[in-house]
Amino acid sequence: MGHVVGPLILWLTQRETSDFVDSHGKEAVNFQISVTIWMLVSVVLACFLIGIPLLFIFPVVDLIFTIIAAVEAQSGKRYRYPLTFRFIE
Repeated sequence: MGHVVGPLILWLTQRETSDFVDSHGKEAVNFQISVTIWMLVSVVLACFLIGIPLLFIFPVVDLIFTIIAAVEAQSGKRYRYPLTFRFIE
């Protein structure tokens, strides 16, 4: 749950500083919650052997999309993560 708590704390403490930080914080929290849901689905599917590859794919996808978002934020662009449920708007 650390991958959700870290972005959540940063977003909650820094969201008042700018709209850009607020936007990226919401996206990061939504994406990390979505990854958690996808991993839970993968665990259930792993019981039927279907989800075993997903248990390895989702952490890699999480890392790749997080790096892409960081690079986009560094260059001043807004980034929307794919495969993300929008819980916080």
